[in-house]
Amino acid sequence: MDARDVIKIGMSAERSLIVPSERTVGHFVAGMPMVYATPMMILEMELASADAIKPCLEPGWVTVGTEVDIRHLAATPVGTTVRTIARVVAVERRVIRFEVEAFDEKRRIGEGRHARGLVNIEAFTKQFGQT
Repeated sequence: MDARDVIKIGMSAERSLIVPSERTVGHFVAGMPMVYATPMMILEMELASADAIKPCLEPGWVTVGTEVDIRHLAATPVGTTVRTIARVVAVERRVIRFEVEAFDEKRRIGEGRHARGLVNIEAFTKQFGQT
């Protein structure tokens, strides 16, 4: 599968969540504040990126995260709604590049770039002895 045949620049997706305590720095690291953890924000950015292109993928094909260049700009407390947006900015044969942003109810809290690699799931898992 060649991503350039089916994925177009500008495709996008948006996700929304209310920050639970299980996604805070304090949940993972004792003594830290109960604010939205950077890795959890990046997870939402990756998931939004995958959502933007998933309907275009042929059966048996998935994307996996390969690059992350993210800035976490502001702290967000538990109970706050976070909206994450991903938009395709470049398409190569097997690599799709995204601009990603995250906003809380008041401001932009994250921004950056993310890349996903296109893989055939059967061939990919076979290399690990999984079927």
